[in-house]
Amino acid sequence: MATSEVREKPKPKLKLYSYFMSSCAWRVRIALHHKGLEYEYIAVNLVKGDQFTSEFQKLNPLSYVPVLVDEDIVIADSYAIIMYLEEKYPQNPLLPQNFQKRGLNYQAANIVASNIQPFQNLAVVKYIEEKLGSDEKLSWAQHHIKKGFAALEKLLAGHAGKYATGNEVALADLFLAPQIDGATKRFNIDMAEFPLLKSLNDEYSKLPAFQSAAPEKQPDAPDSTKA
Repeated sequence: MATSEVREKPKPKLKLYSYFMSSCAWRVRIALHHKGLEYEYIAVNLVKGDQFTSEFQKLNPLSYVPVLVDEDIVIADSYAIIMYLEEKYPQNPLLPQNFQKRGLNYQAANIVASNIQPFQNLAVVKYIEEKLGSDEKLSWAQHHIKKGFAALEKLLAGHAGKYATGNEVALADLFLAPQIDGATKRFNIDMAEFPLLKSLNDEYSKLPAFQSAAPEKQPDAPDSTKA
């Protein structure tokens, strides 16, 4: 009796260099799951300094995650990666056809990416702590998060539905979900001050793509955090 050959399952062509707690990598993971794209997860331990190895710096000289590799194409920066995915893999689009909503998504995503997250980046808060102490580190991060959240509340008022700009998941939602989660769990932000954002985050927690992308679901998450 002939034995059938066992064929290896082909590896996904997309590779994501990620760290489970990185909010920037988290955004990209949501996009990949939302679009139904298979990918290989490659862990980069930011605490141990994996991002400073010569091998990783060939992919991203800034030494940040995430990095996406799509065959011979290498893209760093979460915003750039998500826009690339949106253009190359248009299924389950993240940009509305309505130009007003599209503009709102660009603005909301950019508030998080440029005006909140950089000020709470691991390297930045570590520097603040070294220079001014742990109390100043927390107040520094809280100040910038609250400033950004207040702006987002005003920007999205009258436009939000179940999600940031309506009843379909869009670009802004990918940036908001990790940011809100980090604000509450890492920096003790009381979301009662930001009821619109809190209601959006309640909806995100129900979505499979967001659930699958969560830090505790990643292969490099410590066992103590996994559900």
